[in-house]
Amino acid sequence: MSTTTKILDPAFQGAGQRLGTEIWRIENFQPVPLPKTDHGKFYSGDSYIVLQITSGRGGAYIYDIHYWIGRDTSQDESGTAAIKTVELDAALGGRAVQHRELQGYESDKFLSYFKPCIIPLEGGVTSGFKKPEEEKFESRLYVCKGKRVVRMKQVPFARSSLNHDDVFILDTENKIYQFNGANSNIQERAKSLEVIQYLKDKYHEGKSEVAIIDDGKLVAESDSGEFWVLFGGFAPIGKKPAGEDDVVPEKTPPTLYSINDGQLKLEEGTPSKAMLENNKCYLLDSGAEVHVWVGRVTQLEERKVACKAAEELINGQNRSKATRIIQIIQGYETHSFKSNFESWPLGSGTGSSGGEEGKGKVAALLKQQGVDVKGCAKNAPINEEIPPLFEGGGKVEVWRINGSAKTPVPKNEIGKFYGGDCYIVLYTYHSGDRKEEYFLACWIGKESIQDDQVMADRLANTMWTSMKGRPVQGRIFQGKEPPQFTALFQPMVVLKGGLSTGYKKFIAEKNVNDETYATDNIALICVSGTSVHNNKAVQVDAVATSLNSYDCFLLQSGSSLFIWQGNSSTFEQHQWATKIAEFLKPGVALKHAKEGTESSAFWFALGGKQSFSSKRVMSDIVRDPHLYTISFYKEKIEVTEVFNFSQDDLLTEDILILDTHAEVFVWIGQSVESKEKQKAFDMGQKYVELAVCLDGLASDVPLYKVTEGNEPCFFTIYFVWDSTKAAVHGNSFQKKLSSLFGAVFHASEPVEKSNNANQSGPTQRSISFSSTFFSI
Repeated sequence: MSTTTKILDPAFQGAGQRLGTEIWRIENFQPVPLPKTDHGKFYSGDSYIVLQITSGRGGAYIYDIHYWIGRDTSQDESGTAAIKTVELDAALGGRAVQHRELQGYESDKFLSYFKPCIIPLEGGVTSGFKKPEEEKFESRLYVCKGKRVVRMKQVPFARSSLNHDDVFILDTENKIYQFNGANSNIQERAKSLEVIQYLKDKYHEGKSEVAIIDDGKLVAESDSGEFWVLFGGFAPIGKKPAGEDDVVPEKTPPTLYSINDGQLKLEEGTPSKAMLENNKCYLLDSGAEVHVWVGRVTQLEERKVACKAAEELINGQNRSKATRIIQIIQGYETHSFKSNFESWPLGSGTGSSGGEEGKGKVAALLKQQGVDVKGCAKNAPINEEIPPLFEGGGKVEVWRINGSAKTPVPKNEIGKFYGGDCYIVLYTYHSGDRKEEYFLACWIGKESIQDDQVMADRLANTMWTSMKGRPVQGRIFQGKEPPQFTALFQPMVVLKGGLSTGYKKFIAEKNVNDETYATDNIALICVSGTSVHNNKAVQVDAVATSLNSYDCFLLQSGSSLFIWQGNSSTFEQHQWATKIAEFLKPGVALKHAKEGTESSAFWFALGGKQSFSSKRVMSDIVRDPHLYTISFYKEKIEVTEVFNFSQDDLLTEDILILDTHAEVFVWIGQSVESKEKQKAFDMGQKYVELAVCLDGLASDVPLYKVTEGNEPCFFTIYFVWDSTKAAVHGNSFQKKLSSLFGAVFHASEPVEKSNNANQSGPTQRSISFSSTFFSI
């Protein structure tokens, strides 16, 4: 990449060194750092640059730069913000994703940095307006939009601003009111409660009373009467007028343009990765989003021109202000960009190779500035900590699939799996003082037949349904066993061959050798585990090249059983190998062989002595987890990321995907309809197929479905988990109201279903609580 800055703007000196948020305001056409105490304050007359630094794979930093344009900012100031954003990106190594943010139309990602909301303030650094904190308290009316992040917009304090479709907050000096339109979304009602708590704490010292007003609520009730008096008395409110705020840009088939001297040239054909040349800039228009893609060897001035071309395209076509402009560098393509392509081939020039180059350039740049770069450029060590596991002492039951039935595996055989078979595993346990918990999993052998795989899935689903959806259900493939699964078996051994009728018939028809482990065969078993969560042993080809100096091996030859210890193997591995030998052949006399001291009988059993590996097999580097909502557009799956997610983003009406790269979870809210719950695995599988193409996810990644209220420890570890929140019942609004304010409801209060765009309860029945519930 040949992008450099001759003179680094002093305001950007040392930027991007620490995780978190950094903000600059444009003052006199120069970026000025904003104190942490002012983060979240955005004046409508100003423009800002926001840098978000997060940790990515291998410990590398990920940069997102947003330039926020206030409604009343000048064109020159907004232009300065755009240009300075490109310069900041160049200073960071040219690998940041750049986003344009217009006041009132901010992206979810931007708003997620300032939860629960930002409230744009009137005025600006160069305006003559007074700052709100310098004024006497003034009652304000806001409309709130958004299910997970809130877009706050101040509207005129008048009855004509209210409607039946939205949620409004009226902030007065002594009381804060939330008005829920009869057709408003139940999740927007819930999120608005967080805004009320924020206003109460920030502007009322936590002492203001709070009242909830339902559209159609009886005027005679005190809170409702007070509310309408502020609007000059009760009167019917009108329908919501159509406005630009409600125009959601439609996704369109992607169109690719190359950018030459600021001019767009249409690239014929379906967009593909092969069209993107590293010395050019391109514009990908998908309707709702416009991506500017810049090749690694483009110059700084070319990138500035490309960004301007995107602005001109949107303005020239009079597009909705909600249309996103996102600029990305080659090798750091986002999920939303790659999803516009049929597939995104993995290989050189992107991903890790680009990442290493970017990290190196950032390190070099910061070193020139005299900055300590050790946190930016080195890989994080492999995580050796024990992962969260199930409570011990539970009951393990295992069934092997055989035809249309499941055959119980004898207790003394539990832990022994054949690669030609499929199994169902049920673990029943107690977690602390909680109710009985269940983990239900299908284990799919690599050599198993399709009919057995389908039957395993079908029978497991039947068990899940009969247990009223309480178990955590998993689909686990041989070779991808997660720690919590492996830990259930002491030990776990995976052998070649299979015992099911279907597998044996398949072997006979193919006329191939059945390699099922038996006492009179030669078999070699690799033991690589060192603790309870990775103590798996796997049968490998019985040849010398299968050996590895970092592992232990069991070699069966006729009636003899050797235990071979690699020079770099550990004492714990030796212990596991001995335990596995006793499990497979109780009472057998072991013959010990250390690397370099093997007998001729040992090598003879392996077909002769050969060289073997002395390199450690490295584990995958842990990646940050991502949470997604899932939807379908013209029968094609689409995922939308929930940024900076928390437990509060698990809304009871929704189905969500948590992708940790090592595992994929489908989380199902309590209020999701039964037929949708049954489709959860299918939705998860469609997500996996998409992520395989776009993100390099393994197709055999463990896949789970988890129902609300039954989340296991290896799911909750990715959240700051509050079990008291999980125990609250009701819809999203009821849960949030109870969580924040301890409200009490009528027992007859209904729980709305999840599939309606607008969800609300009866308009003439109020929630049973008094405003004194909220006064402190």
